[in-house]
Amino acid sequence: MKRRNFLRNIGFTGGIFALPSVMAETGNTGFEKENQLLVKGKVISNGKGIPGVSVTDGIRVYQTNKNGEYAFLANENADFVYMSTPAGYAFTHQNHIPQFFVPVKGKRGTFSHDFVLEKLSVDDQQHNFVVWADTQMISADDCAQLKATTVLDFKNLMQQYPANTLFHGIGCGDLVWDKFEFFKDYKEAIDMTGVPFFNVIGNHDMDLNSRTDDYSAETFKEQFGPTYYSFNRGSIHYVVLDDVFFIGTAKKYIGYFTETQLAWLERDLQFVAPGTTVVVNLHIPTFTGAPKRNKKEEDFGGTVSNRKKLYALLAPYKVHIMSGHTHFNESWEQDNMMEHNHGTVCGAWWTGPICGDGTPRGYGVYEVNGSDISWYYKSTDKDKDHQLRIYPKGYDKNNPEEIAVNIWNWDTKWKIEWLEDGVFKGAPTQKVAKDPWAVELYEGPALPQKHKFVEPTLTEHLFFIKPSSGAKKITVRATDRFGKTFEESISL
Repeated sequence: MKRRNFLRNIGFTGGIFALPSVMAETGNTGFEKENQLLVKGKVISNGKGIPGVSVTDGIRVYQTNKNGEYAFLANENADFVYMSTPAGYAFTHQNHIPQFFVPVKGKRGTFSHDFVLEKLSVDDQQHNFVVWADTQMISADDCAQLKATTVLDFKNLMQQYPANTLFHGIGCGDLVWDKFEFFKDYKEAIDMTGVPFFNVIGNHDMDLNSRTDDYSAETFKEQFGPTYYSFNRGSIHYVVLDDVFFIGTAKKYIGYFTETQLAWLERDLQFVAPGTTVVVNLHIPTFTGAPKRNKKEEDFGGTVSNRKKLYALLAPYKVHIMSGHTHFNESWEQDNMMEHNHGTVCGAWWTGPICGDGTPRGYGVYEVNGSDISWYYKSTDKDKDHQLRIYPKGYDKNNPEEIAVNIWNWDTKWKIEWLEDGVFKGAPTQKVAKDPWAVELYEGPALPQKHKFVEPTLTEHLFFIKPSSGAKKITVRATDRFGKTFEESISL
C-alpha cells in the first residue's frame, strides 16, 4: 500500500508530524495489523486541538500538528503512549496522581486516544513546587506519621501563599520501603494535600524478584505510569528520569541511565529551546560530596556512573537537578547546572526529627518566576524561616571549646557571620564533621532503637565558633543567595 493511500485510509491527508517520519525510519510502506500498533488521536481543550504537543511511546517523540492530531506506529515493546503536558494547562489527575498516559502494552492494530486538557485560569509563569524525597514507609505507623505531620505541614504552608497559587509536587523516589501495600497510603497522603504529585521510581520502589532491570518497574508502572517522562509549566521544562538500575539479584542496584532513556531524552529536548530552564527529577543523585568527605571511592549505588552523558545532553540549558536517596541535604553547582540533593521527608527512616547530617526532616520548596527559580528548605512542624540550629558550647564532644551551628541548606553563595555580645566577629569556621544531635540520637550499634543501622553522617554544612571567656551572647546571621537573612542567638 502506498503511503498516500495509507494516510487517506486512516483519515489524514497531510500535516501529521509523526507518521511520515516513522514510515521513513522503519522502511514500512504499509501497516501489518497483526504485529504493529498504530496509535492516533488528538490533544484537545474545549473541543479544540492543541498544536506542538510532544507525544511519545517512550522511544520516539512526536508533536501534534496544527489541529492537535498525532498518529504514529508505536514501538512493539511500548508500555504507554503519553504526552508532555504543555504550559498553560492544568495537570489532568486522578486523586492527584497525574494521568498524562494511556496503557498500550500488548495492544496491536489501531488504538485511538484523545488527551483532554483544561486551560488554566491563572498565569503559570509564576508557580511553586515541592520535592518530597524518601517518604519511605515500611509500617502502618510510618504511613500514619506521613499523613499526620508532612501532609498537614504542607497544607499549612500553602495557606501562607495567596489564594490560587499554583503548586505541584515531586515524589522523588523511595515512596515506600519495599512494602508495595503502602503505595495505597502514599497515594492517600498525596490526595490529602490537594496537589498533583509527579512521581520518581526509587530503589525501594522496584520489583526485586524481576529477572532484569527491564521488568523491575512493573508494579510502579501499574501505580503511577511511566518511569521517565516530561511536562511543562510556565517557562520551565520538567523531566522525570529513572536512574535506578537493578542488576537482578537481591537488592543490588547501581545509579545508571540506559541508552533507551538517554535517547528518549535527546528526542524530548529537541523540542525545547536552548537557554530554557530545565528541572530534572531523579532518585539517586548524579553526584555528591560524600566520597570526598568519607575519603572513599564512589559507591556505584550512591551516584550515577554515566552522569556525564546526561550532562552533555543538558549542556544547552539552565539546569536544576532534584534528587533524594542519600538522607542528607546538600547541593553543588557548576557551569549551567545545579543539583539539589534533598533531606528526607522521613528524616532518619521515621526514627527521629532529623536526618543523619542534622537536617530536619522536611522537603524542598521552589518558587518559580518566569525562568528563574528560588528555593528554601521547609522543616516539618517548623516555621519556614527555621534555617539553622545553634548548639551550646561543648555539645559537640569533638570540639569542646566551640559552639557548633548547622545551616542545612547552605551552599557556596550563602554568607555566614557571627556576633559576640553585639560585636561583629566575621565568619565562623566551616568544618567537615558530624552533627552533635545526630550523634546523640543515632551513633552506635544500639541506636536508634527502631532501626539500629542508622548512623550520623559527615557533612559540610557545620560551622564552629570559639567564644571569648567572658562572652554572654552569641548570634549567628546567615544570608542565603537570594538575600534573605536568618538569625539565631544563644546565651552562654
